[in-house]
Amino acid sequence: MESKHSTWLRGVEATGQWTRRRFVGMLGLGGAAAVVGARSVEAGLGFRAYGERELLNTAPVNGKFVLPPLPYAYDALEPYIDTETMQIHHDRHHNTYVTELNNALAAYPDLQKREVTDLLYNIETIPEAIRIAVRNNGGGHLNHSIFWATMGPGGGGQPIGALAEAINSAYGSFNNFKATLTDVAFRRFGSGWGWLVLGTDKKLQVVNRPNQDSPIMDGLAPLVGVDVWEHAYYLRYRNRRPDYLAAWWNTINWDAVGKRYDQSLNA
Repeated sequence: MESKHSTWLRGVEATGQWTRRRFVGMLGLGGAAAVVGARSVEAGLGFRAYGERELLNTAPVNGKFVLPPLPYAYDALEPYIDTETMQIHHDRHHNTYVTELNNALAAYPDLQKREVTDLLYNIETIPEAIRIAVRNNGGGHLNHSIFWATMGPGGGGQPIGALAEAINSAYGSFNNFKATLTDVAFRRFGSGWGWLVLGTDKKLQVVNRPNQDSPIMDGLAPLVGVDVWEHAYYLRYRNRRPDYLAAWWNTINWDAVGKRYDQSLNA
């Protein structure tokens, strides 16, 4: 039964349809046998839209996942996200997800060769003994990598080009889209994320997910997401999640998000 269901953003290659052979080669898995039992690359957009090696720095190095560096200084997002929050969020929280993911995979050398997107997209093929750990920590690693890469100094404003057209088509206007994503993220009960994603039908969706669940597990390509775990905002905003969400819109690097959209749309 079929399961349910990142160099930084530069030089993204928007090519045609991925073939299974090319996909396996891209992952450096050495052959199709490495993904026996896994969902076919053609089965959903969320994974095949990636080659996260081409999009984010999340590929394992010698069988170990590593904490990607921030692509800007800790204080680069001031005054919207404070320096101390960035240091703790990246160096402690994200680092813990990477460490625990490696710990979970320590006894599974075959899994250590696979991209985090592969692990998450095919989460139901992961051994049951480590499935929850991979889901939580692999999701935390990927979600945060996308988070850092789609923010930056001088951010905010609105997207342009194909992404702007798609947002206007789906939501009527950028302001309507902004209100929708803000509301969805605000209403995420407890900890989790609000996301703009692209589905297999090549249409945009706004969704939220609990904890560190990745939209990739549902075959959705995550374009930009906002972390609404309290550790993302509590030092400056305390319990005022709406204030944090309003500030976050001033940090978005729409050029980076647009590249993710182009890659996913043309995958």
